[in-house]
Amino acid sequence: TNLAQTISAGPAPAAARGLLAAADLPTSDLTDAQLTTFFYCGPAGAPSALIGLEIYGTEALLRSLAVDPGFRSTGLGSALLEHAEAHAENHGVGTLYLLTTTAEAFFARRGYRRIDRAMAPAAIRTTKEFAGLCPSSSAFMFKRLQEHAGNT
Repeated sequence: TNLAQTISAGPAPAAARGLLAAADLPTSDLTDAQLTTFFYCGPAGAPSALIGLEIYGTEALLRSLAVDPGFRSTGLGSALLEHAEAHAENHGVGTLYLLTTTAEAFFARRGYRRIDRAMAPAAIRTTKEFAGLCPSSSAFMFKRLQEHAGNT
């Protein structure tokens, strides 16, 4: 089965927050509007997995990849990540950034590289997640999606 066919946008806010909280991921800064760029698998009211994007021009913060324990190791996380990357690229994003305390190996296997937090672009540095919600021990990682013409 093609898992990507079952990916939808905009999960039910309470359900999304519940899944994130269960995964010990930050929810305090999440607005219902931000959840429109969250993608999920399963029913909107009880998603089995989700991932979020915050797009700032050519840069985006990938956040909140959460998979219900009953659905781990099924490929849902990878399918959601690929979907989010494609969505970002389709919206002109050249580089994705993320912070993680637990999934560094997962993202490293998918082409993300760790960099120093001091190298974060201003748009990413000012996000609530970067500025305070994620511990300073989090791995800060990035992946280039596309090189824009004229970018050096």
